[in-house]
Amino acid sequence: MRLLLVEDDVMVASGIKLGLTDAGYAVDWVGSGERAEDVLRNESFDAAIIDIGLPGMDGLELTRRLRRPDMPSRSMPVLILTARDALHDRVQGLDLGADDYMVKPFELPELLARLRALLRRSQAATTAVLSFGPLELDTAGRRACARVNGVEHVIELGPREWTVLEYLLIHAPKPASKDKLLQALTGWDKEITPNAVEVYVSRLRGKLEPHGVALRSIRGFGYRLELAQQA
Repeated sequence: MRLLLVEDDVMVASGIKLGLTDAGYAVDWVGSGERAEDVLRNESFDAAIIDIGLPGMDGLELTRRLRRPDMPSRSMPVLILTARDALHDRVQGLDLGADDYMVKPFELPELLARLRALLRRSQAATTAVLSFGPLELDTAGRRACARVNGVEHVIELGPREWTVLEYLLIHAPKPASKDKLLQALTGWDKEITPNAVEVYVSRLRGKLEPHGVALRSIRGFGYRLELAQQA
């Protein structure tokens, strides 16, 4: 999952980004509303976390602009952060298009839970568990398993294997593009190359195939989950 963090306080932004990254998200950070608007005209994210108290264009104005019909981000979930505890500010943010808000200071576990809820709603999911055939991915409990003939088999996943599988499950049975997978893994921090995606896909294949799930390569595009008997 790729997130955009819009926060002008470097210390606050660093702490939030670290916590989100440790939770498995790819996080890109900008320090102004103007920069965020420019980025969101050209790149896609799964959700945005926006501080209201930005210099220049504040977070409320940015949220209003992101909901314009001509913006690619118009349906992207937005969570606003505010140090303002006034009811008017919270109501205004929601009326302008934010999906949720948090008042500073806040605890990271609550931020993560609210993000999961926003992402579930945007993907029309009703629970924290993503499933496909025998596969189950508990995004809240960070637990993966396969249920075969009534027996539960725990699947151990590394952080990037988790990210790839989560992205594939969200899009299943449709294919996921290799470029989008790379963005979900790294964002702007190009720690891995496009070829490295194949490494994580290969590792996942070895863990999924024994449970009857195939990971099919689609030449020139990406990958798709399939039940093994349909492969």
